[in-house]
Amino acid sequence: MISQAAVYRGDKTFSLEQKNVQPPGPGEVQIKVAYCGICGTDLHIFLGHMDKRVGFERTIGHEMSGTISATGEGVTGLSTGQRIVVRPLDHCGDCPACNAGHEHICHNLKFIGIDSEGAFQEYWNVPAHTIHVLPEGLDLSHAALIEPLAVACHDVERAKLVKDEDVLVIGGGPIGLLVALVARQAGGNVVISEISETRLAYAAKLGFKTINPKTEDPVERVNALTGNKGADVVFEVSGSQPGVDLMTAAAATRGRIVMVAIHASKPTIDLFQFFWRELELFGARVYRPEDYDTAMRLLNEGVVDCASFITDIKPLGEIQTAFTALTQNPSAIKSMIQIAKD
Repeated sequence: MISQAAVYRGDKTFSLEQKNVQPPGPGEVQIKVAYCGICGTDLHIFLGHMDKRVGFERTIGHEMSGTISATGEGVTGLSTGQRIVVRPLDHCGDCPACNAGHEHICHNLKFIGIDSEGAFQEYWNVPAHTIHVLPEGLDLSHAALIEPLAVACHDVERAKLVKDEDVLVIGGGPIGLLVALVARQAGGNVVISEISETRLAYAAKLGFKTINPKTEDPVERVNALTGNKGADVVFEVSGSQPGVDLMTAAAATRGRIVMVAIHASKPTIDLFQFFWRELELFGARVYRPEDYDTAMRLLNEGVVDCASFITDIKPLGEIQTAFTALTQNPSAIKSMIQIAKD
């Protein structure tokens, strides 16, 4: 059997190639991939920012949905035809983090679709422990949002968010919007800070209060919205120095800050604010299995308006066009590749 795959070849280029489909090995599951979203990390790879890590012979992609087409030796509890998503983390099982029960931040973690072959291909073999079976009736294109939604679920869990707390989300891209939706579902009073007018308009359409730091002082606006208290919880999702400056300036006394974004270089952080206001800083990386369970439940309950969140869907044969378009229109919410028919 032959599978079509998009292979990253460097220099902002994908090559569509035919590959022989290998049967799943022991402990593996073979998936017929239906949809795969383009995430910010995928775009960084496309732009050449991760060539040393990824190389020039890899099929990337991890925000996916699909159907089990075969199971390898020793796999139990899973069967062909099941509609699934993949939690793309492969841990070693024997490092200090794994031994402490934190496999998602394994010291030797391999991120599937970055450090190994990914989902921009018709058939994909993955470890069986990464599989989550979907609820009945969930559209496969919508299910491809579960991975980024699980990121948001983990971020909000790390924040220890309590009902009626004031929340500031800095950055209104796909992850920022999902964090805002999950935080609102948890009872937070959420405001989003973003500089893209397109994303601000979409956030407002979803019912969020918004701030544009280009046209107003974000700290003054947060204080005005919170009785001059500041935000109890701040999520830094912008990956920018102005975002890091805002996260400490807008935090309330004993506020909690969650670092979500990956910064290209080490930011400068105002530690004085941590002293004066007894702030807390939390790191949040990827997700745990239970975050996937929560994401599936929230998606099934309609917490995300998937139809509007998914900006466009292109076939695998147009993956080059889809990635190029994102470099020219960074305000898009979620672009997705359809790999196979449902």
